[in-house]
Amino acid sequence: MSPTSAVIPTSLESPVRATAPVTEIIICTTCRPEGASRELPAAGQLLFDAVSARHAESQSAQLQVRGIACMSGCSRACTIAYQAAGKPTYYFGDLLADAETAEQVLACGQLHAHNADGALLRSQRPERLRGGILAKLPPLLAAVTL
Repeated sequence: MSPTSAVIPTSLESPVRATAPVTEIIICTTCRPEGASRELPAAGQLLFDAVSARHAESQSAQLQVRGIACMSGCSRACTIAYQAAGKPTYYFGDLLADAETAEQVLACGQLHAHNADGALLRSQRPERLRGGILAKLPPLLAAVTL
């Protein structure tokens, strides 16, 4: 049994495994650093492709990678976010679109996934994600029935 799962008996016959929520890594696919040519592929797309390829190699079930057109961080390209149910969302910018950043984006995603509260302490984040934080948003509040 992994450290992020527990067996919760729903009856005496059939236990069900509860797992930690999946951390989604969202990458802006239209990000272009200032002055970048529109004739070349967007740096955000290149970062998304690199992270997706590394993720496919790792086969981590606790991470999901999604590209989205424009996350409104245009002056801070490239931008990404980490989100999961019950955990804060983190939004980063000023990232390079290269293989090293892709590795570090996934490593930081693993931190978000493995920390029960989703905390991404600066001292624990990979080097390229220690700066460039644009926002930390609290988890969604649970729905309240009136």
